This record gives sequence, C-alpha cells and structure tokens, in this order.
Amino acid sequence: MRLQRIQFGALLSYSPHGKTPKDVASKGAMSAVKNDEFIIASGNRIQMSEFVAQFVKEKRGNLPFSHLFDSNSVLVPTPSSALKKPDSLWVPNRIALALKKELGCEVAECLVRVKPLPKSATSAASSRSTAAQHFESLEVQEILAQPKSILLIDDVVTRGATLFGAANRLAESYPDAQIAAFAALRTISNPAEFKSVNDPVKGFITLQSNGGTLRRP
Repeated sequence: MRLQRIQFGALLSYSPHGKTPKDVASKGAMSAVKNDEFIIASGNRIQMSEFVAQFVKEKRGNLPFSHLFDSNSVLVPTPSSALKKPDSLWVPNRIALALKKELGCEVAECLVRVKPLPKSATSAASSRSTAAQHFESLEVQEILAQPKSILLIDDVVTRGATLFGAANRLAESYPDAQIAAFAALRTISNPAEFKSVNDPVKGFITLQSNGGTLRRP
C-alpha cells in the first residue's frame, strides 16, 4: 500500500467497556451516531449527522482538526462493510452531505464496496478485517478531476483499518492528493483513558508490521 500513515480527526468519543455514568452516556452517543438518531441540542430536535456538521462549523476555529476541512477538500464517505443496497442507511454519507451543507465542501461518492466483509461491531477483535482486506474489497468507481485534498468521512473509528484501506485505495487513483480522514466518533477501549463524549482530537493511523493498524490517540 502506498500510504503507511494517515492523519485523522474525531469529534466525539465513547467508552464501550466503562461502567460509570459518563461511560454509559457515551454509549448513547455512539448509538445516535451509528443510527443517525434525532437528539435534542440547544433545545432543538436535530439528527446526529446535522449536529456533527453544525458543531464543526461553529467551533471550526478551535478544533484541533479544523485544517482538514479546507476549501480544496473533497469529502468521500466510507462505504459500510456490506454491499450497498437501495435505501439502506449510509451514515458516513449523511455526515458528508451535512458537512457539505454547512461548509460548502464537495462530496464524491466514489468509493464502492465490491466484496462484503464481516461487520466490525459483531466481530471479535482478533477476527476483524485488516486494512489490506478493506483495500482489496473497495474500488474507486467515479473519477474526480485530480483533487488536491481528499477527506474520508466515517461515523466511528476504532483501530482505523477501514479508513486506512480506503485511503490507500484512493491513493492509487489520486497519487498526488493529500488524503486524511474524519470520524464523528472514536472508540476508547480503555475506560481509564476516556475523558468525555465531547473530546475532539487529531492524530494518526499507522500500519504495523503485522498488517494491523494502530490509532493514536
């Protein structure tokens, strides 16, 4: 694969194993993101994808990953692990379209899953698909006019294998583009490291020698 490391940003976080009230609350946030549920924010009922986009717009100057959303960025939603079906829920695309509405970025649905993979949420950690498997199961089916910057959009990032495989597939078609990623929410496996649901960060996803991916933070 062309890329050995990609930069990413994430807005929210959740703790799947913690037991404290804030851990439990974070699981509700995760569900809202994964299902694009309606939430109440500032007294208004709004879908989670719209909340994420509006938050990024309103706090853009203070977010550690704000540089990822520049005027040249083309937003590319990450496909789900299953093959796309008509009218199926595609949350990364909803987030990308909400960001387009708020920030004016271009959205390109150019990545397509051509081979289904096991769903990460229902797979044991040891049997989750690798970055290479994601890479092999994706195709670029829409040709862009050689974008300067591509920002992959996902709902949840854990180890980053999906984003890493997707970034490398895009790098084959657009070798001159700067490719990074944004996820609405990141998983914090160690409860001791969980701070709060609202915890914007920037970091890197790195390919390890064993083929796994390491996300920090």
